[in-house]
Amino acid sequence: MLTVCPYFHVHQPFRVKRYRVFDIGNDTEYFNDNSQTDLNNRRIVEKVAEKSYRPTNKILKELLDRHPEFRFNLSFSGTVLDQFEAYTPDVLESFQELVATGRVEILADTYHHSLAFFYSIPEFERQVKQHERRIKQLFGVRPRVFRNTELSYRNDLAKWCEDNGYLGIMAEGWDKYLGWRSPNYLYRPQGCNKIKVLLKNYKLSDDIAFRFGNKEWASWPLNADTYANWIHAHHGDGQTVNLFMDYESFGEHQWEDTGIFDFLRAMPEMVMRHPDTSFKTATETVQSYDVAGEYDVPDVLTWADTDRDLTAWNGNDIQRDALAATYRMEADVLKTRSRDLKETWRKLQTSDHFYYMCTKWSQDGDVHAYFSPYQSPYDAYIAFMNALSDLQLRVSHAVSEREAKDLAKEQSSLNKGESAVDKKPTQPKEEEEFGPEAETEVEPEMVQPTPSPRRWWEKIIDAVPFFNSSSR
Repeated sequence: MLTVCPYFHVHQPFRVKRYRVFDIGNDTEYFNDNSQTDLNNRRIVEKVAEKSYRPTNKILKELLDRHPEFRFNLSFSGTVLDQFEAYTPDVLESFQELVATGRVEILADTYHHSLAFFYSIPEFERQVKQHERRIKQLFGVRPRVFRNTELSYRNDLAKWCEDNGYLGIMAEGWDKYLGWRSPNYLYRPQGCNKIKVLLKNYKLSDDIAFRFGNKEWASWPLNADTYANWIHAHHGDGQTVNLFMDYESFGEHQWEDTGIFDFLRAMPEMVMRHPDTSFKTATETVQSYDVAGEYDVPDVLTWADTDRDLTAWNGNDIQRDALAATYRMEADVLKTRSRDLKETWRKLQTSDHFYYMCTKWSQDGDVHAYFSPYQSPYDAYIAFMNALSDLQLRVSHAVSEREAKDLAKEQSSLNKGESAVDKKPTQPKEEEEFGPEAETEVEPEMVQPTPSPRRWWEKIIDAVPFFNSSSR
């Protein structure tokens, strides 16, 4: 028996508008761009809804109705769910209809599509809890299999997932760590005893996600019959073929005129034409098969670029500077006890912002440029750091106000003859962020003092050749 486990990731970031240095201290709306460019978040969500989400959801619902054995998995970033609610509520309803069939599983994820696990585990945990509550609120389910941002994975992440009760975790089935072995089996993460890792079959996945519409590809045009035969060829070479890709592969990355929708309509039936081939969700897959060995990934593994590591987001100086400045704010942001400031800070953690700053070239560079709404990586860096600088000012002001209020309360208590030690502390209402659970305290050694808002200018002067040229 061979089963197929399809997984589609649904995500849209809150893109930072062209936030200028003159806006610092004057404009707190970093994400609301009303232009007719790709920085207008409403415009992008509405466009992708029309090209991808609506037609794909319609086809998938028809497939679920027609084929009782058909199943698949979805993961959502919290940022895309927020934008569906605000801009295209019918799209959210259509996703809810899919999940209501009981044959579509939702995976756990970070709310803000961040790389927080590799920079602040307490912040990562807050975002995972926030995501779990949001999924429960909108879909009435609790995720049991974890998928981290950009399919990023490492041994200690798998261990964290096991310790927190997840049955499985998803990762790239990369040759560097698999060696001669097949990705079409379940494996045990190194250092774990219970949890299982599902590995992406990157060749078959990328045939749809990246190569489908490429007329230079030797297998173009690809039809569902041929693709199903490629899957059937793995009988005897595995238990599960895991097809992981962005949801936007259907209609947005691969346009309708490539035949992608016709392919999707026909694919499940062609796959199940073989009597010993069917579909499973991630949890069903984990519960159905034993592990075939250990998957040891001591370094960060992702599904991006030819390197399959974090260099798509932290491979150059401006990316590393932006990430460091963002996570250095953690302690001060939490001190503000302001939901608005914390939510804004988390929107700026979204991995897309740092992806747009990538300066790789060749094929990887072309992919980054395709997804970026900015003219250059440096434009992305300038807009982001200007917005972050303004947020730093707001946070600094809020912390000062909070400390002044606390000092005034303490002084008032002393004036009334009450001991500050004996007085029972009270929790301000605004400290409850997205549920009754208290915020996890930040380890002091993990957070550096917030830098001066304009310190980043020195970095871009060093990074951009124009500023260093002799003809300046």
